[in-house]
Amino acid sequence: MPHRGQESTDGTGDGELAAPMAWLYAEYIADELLRSGDLMPTTSFEFRAGRDALALTVFLSDTEGELSGIRVITQLETWLSLTAYDQPWREWVQKRLADLAPDATAVPAAVAGRATADPDLELARSAWRWLRETELLAPDLNAVPGGAGAGEDEGPKVWTPAWQLGLPLGHLAIHLF
Repeated sequence: MPHRGQESTDGTGDGELAAPMAWLYAEYIADELLRSGDLMPTTSFEFRAGRDALALTVFLSDTEGELSGIRVITQLETWLSLTAYDQPWREWVQKRLADLAPDATAVPAAVAGRATADPDLELARSAWRWLRETELLAPDLNAVPGGAGAGEDEGPKVWTPAWQLGLPLGHLAIHLF
């Protein structure tokens, strides 16, 4: 009976583990961009939303699989344009995830009794799921201006999908970098 540590995560049993290095690197880049901007506490849900939105942007825009240290600087303009207010970021993310895994309706490999083939893609999907399904309480930007003259914490609030808060935060972090 083989030891659990000797099995591959892709079911080949060749002893190699499939580590999600591309996703972890994208998440690291996003984390560093947000931390350098010092926009909010790193323990907040808003920070997580920004990090996940930015990590998805970094991960999904790397079509060549060559995201290395020096290329990060050359990609800032691309990430800035993808996260801009007037861009269909949500649709772009959904299309890129679908392009990377065209058979999204199939039973996930882990459920079928074997490990997932692409741990990077699984982490990206998990981040996207969290960004879509989690709602955060945010200032209502569509509220009537000058209502009660209340401060930011006292003004009208609305539940907003996490990606709608994280995306502008990521965009601003890139600007501040």
